[in-house]
Amino acid sequence: MILRLLLFLWIAAAMLGGFLWAPLVTALGGSTRVLYFHIPSAWITVLALGWSTLHSVQYLRTRRMAHDDHAAAAAELGVLFCIAAAVSGSLWAKAQWGSYWNWDPRETTIFFLLLIYGAYLALRSAIEGEEKRARLAAVYSVIAFVTVPFLIFVVPRLYATLHPSPILPQQGERGAMDPRIRICFLAMLVGFTALFFWILSLKVRLVRSERRALSESAAQS
Repeated sequence: MILRLLLFLWIAAAMLGGFLWAPLVTALGGSTRVLYFHIPSAWITVLALGWSTLHSVQYLRTRRMAHDDHAAAAAELGVLFCIAAAVSGSLWAKAQWGSYWNWDPRETTIFFLLLIYGAYLALRSAIEGEEKRARLAAVYSVIAFVTVPFLIFVVPRLYATLHPSPILPQQGERGAMDPRIRICFLAMLVGFTALFFWILSLKVRLVRSERRALSESAAQS
């Protein structure tokens, strides 16, 4: 309970700092504040899908359902945070470009990522039999994750984009980010990461409780 309260206070303080204390980036104006939600959401998307793939590999090695529980829960959260990244990015696009959706390379790649992992969730819901579902989903997850670095990091850099250059300082640059923005941004990044692992643990415990309940019901009947 105390840790959950501290996490809430951490994120709330980082959010208030971003809105009330940190300055705006001159080139972005008021849309600077989207930074505190959009980039952490995109980061958690990659982290969650990577976590899902890691446990998918572990499931294929060990056939332990505990790994499938993590893989499924992380993929669901990855899709959720991917939607959050897309929505926050669309709000930024409306403020900067005058339209919520412009089929910019980064918008297009995140759309395809949602399709790929939406198919993963659909696959899981369509297959009966716990072990068969876990095995096929694990194989799909491993193959699907191969597209993640290309869609997130490679493809958007191959084409002209309206997306702004990174505000984080690049190698050899100084002063690319105001220290107050950096503090709030990193605080939100840490807060979102902790939030992901907390929700993941809740989801995994819920799935395992449901499995135990089904096993006990089957044993009684």
